[in-house]
Amino acid sequence: MIGKCYICGRYLPLELHHVYGASRRKTSTKYKAVVNLCHECHNEPPLGVHHNKDIRLALQSQFQEKLMKDNNWSAEDFIRIFGKNYR
Repeated sequence: MIGKCYICGRYLPLELHHVYGASRRKTSTKYKAVVNLCHECHNEPPLGVHHNKDIRLALQSQFQEKLMKDNNWSAEDFIRIFGKNYR
């Protein structure tokens, strides 16, 4: 699919990125904590989220705030569901 990258805003072929991956991938899908990224922002060093801890944590923190607001969760609720606090 071609569309707008969530990070850089360019219109390119997109890849689905789970904001909370690995063991939290299904939970990320369940709560729609997914974004469309171009390949460069997704998986290319040095700025791709899979290679850049600062960018990855910023995205996780942003989505934590969004999920907490949208679901009326406390920080404890979020931690219970996603396993840690990203703020």
